[in-house]
Amino acid sequence: MTQQLVRDVMTADPMTVEPQTSVQTVARMMRDENIGAVLVTEGERLRGLVSDRDLVVRAVAEGGDLDRTTVVQACSDDLVTVGPDDDLGEAVKVMREHSVRRVPVVDKERHPVGIVSIGDLAMERDPESALGDISAARPNR
Repeated sequence: MTQQLVRDVMTADPMTVEPQTSVQTVARMMRDENIGAVLVTEGERLRGLVSDRDLVVRAVAEGGDLDRTTVVQACSDDLVTVGPDDDLGEAVKVMREHSVRRVPVVDKERHPVGIVSIGDLAMERDPESALGDISAARPNR
């Protein structure tokens, strides 16, 4: 069996936003692009990852003006990352050890080049599983 790499299953060219972007703008981007996570960058430097759940738990639930609340206030900034040439097993290990569902993929200069999710891994490793089926299904809008 050939080695499977992160680059083979990751979502390339992830959506990125600057830290001062409002959570309302990010939520609309997620809705319009049908994605569950956006990377927060300053220039080319990875600053954080914000998921749809982060927006709900850290911004909506807190109240306040969602157009004035910035994404940096809602994002996860204690990040773990993998590289595009890492073995898929490494991505699984990182997700397990840190209890995360999505991991940014960075190149050697630590610039973000993708995101790998637990759904990506499920579709690759066990497409017949419930998670693989759900991940492969069209979204219900």
